[in-house]
Amino acid sequence: MVINDILVVAMFATFVAGLFTGFPIAFVLGGTGVLFTFVGWLADRYLDAMTGLDYMMLGMVVNRIYKYMDNWVLVALPMFIFMGLMLDRSGIAERMMHSMQRLFGKVRGGLAVTVTAIGIILAASTGIIGASVVLLGLLSLPAMTKQGYEKPLALGTIAGAGTLGILIPPSIMLVIMADQLGLSVGDLFMGAVLPGLILGLLYIAYILVYCWIRPSAAPLPKDMDAHVSLGALWEVVKTVLPAAGLILAVLGSIFAGIATPTEASGVGALGATLLALHNRRLSLKVVKEVLLGTYNTTAYIFTIFLGATCFALVLRGLGGDEVIEQVLTGLPFGPYGIIAFILGVVFLLGFFLDWIEITLIVLPLVAPVVSKLGLAINGYGQVDNPELVWFVLLVAVALQTSFLTPPVGFALFYLKGVCPPDVKLIDIYKGVVPFIVLQLIGLVLVAMFPALVTWLPAVAYR
Repeated sequence: MVINDILVVAMFATFVAGLFTGFPIAFVLGGTGVLFTFVGWLADRYLDAMTGLDYMMLGMVVNRIYKYMDNWVLVALPMFIFMGLMLDRSGIAERMMHSMQRLFGKVRGGLAVTVTAIGIILAASTGIIGASVVLLGLLSLPAMTKQGYEKPLALGTIAGAGTLGILIPPSIMLVIMADQLGLSVGDLFMGAVLPGLILGLLYIAYILVYCWIRPSAAPLPKDMDAHVSLGALWEVVKTVLPAAGLILAVLGSIFAGIATPTEASGVGALGATLLALHNRRLSLKVVKEVLLGTYNTTAYIFTIFLGATCFALVLRGLGGDEVIEQVLTGLPFGPYGIIAFILGVVFLLGFFLDWIEITLIVLPLVAPVVSKLGLAINGYGQVDNPELVWFVLLVAVALQTSFLTPPVGFALFYLKGVCPPDVKLIDIYKGVVPFIVLQLIGLVLVAMFPALVTWLPAVAYR
């Protein structure tokens, strides 16, 4: 077993080293798996390691790939991606921006609050981080700059609000997590509602307090009526209703038991297309671009699926599960200390890895350990595996920080791509730091109060 432990450590070290080569992450994962299949076979033959690794292990990878392709739950991924990209083209966010700006414009920091509110609505109707960040950046950054907002505040608000889509359902990350651990997608979706809204409210509270303490950070517009009219309020309602209707159609059908998440994703894709048609934004060119974007994103995710499958199977063949369990259970902490340690590791990994790799590699390794910790998480008699549902949502909140933490924070680069040349990357880094702190505060709240995750699913399905 000593040889196996050494091979497990060497496999992780090889993977980490491969990250710095510049090769795509999927090839690094798959290549490391194939390499250590050969290394394990050599160790069996010459060192009596008894790993059992040979060409049959690679055959198991092929079988696992077929299972992924036959997985009905994962059909929801391209549908939700299509929905998000099509909604991005529908013009709804642009209309909401103009109407909400009239409503909140005379509030100190009102434009930043508007961006956050739209980010929450987009998160509940798209779930696509790249689309949300780019759209919010294009729509709001010129207006915030013109109004005299500090660059870090404006940039941090856009990046923070844009990343809410990975947590607030429908979230493609939660779909993958549910599939990996055999959990109910509906439970995870419903369990993520309150944590996601709490993060959004934390953002808004921070913006209002910061702008109250530092008024120069968010000057008030001089050309806007200070009084809120009923017409402005009605305009906001009219612009929000289409997105709210789409959210109700997708999430409402899941929570009411009318449709499975996969079926609801099809409803969402159709609904987003109809909204684009209604707003006269639908054309053959738009359909082509949305389809190509859906293909590219889906292919990216599934390629990492293939590489991670090979890596995970070989790692398990080397006894990686046992090594991880021994390390975690050997820590001088109690059950909640072990949870805190895992979340700390996930947070640090987020600086260097995308959420997909962490979800596919780390989560399946640590989830069995969490299940054996004997956590007394109340599922109210309705939620299956409440301790795992709670833990998965903790990981999801922790992974949200990975979009904002350099050097691999994708939201940072999405935003930089739509910024004018005078906006430096250091300005974006300064802006996202407070929102990373707010995300960690949200993580602590969810950890301290598990009912924030388990209560809503229990009530919804009672």
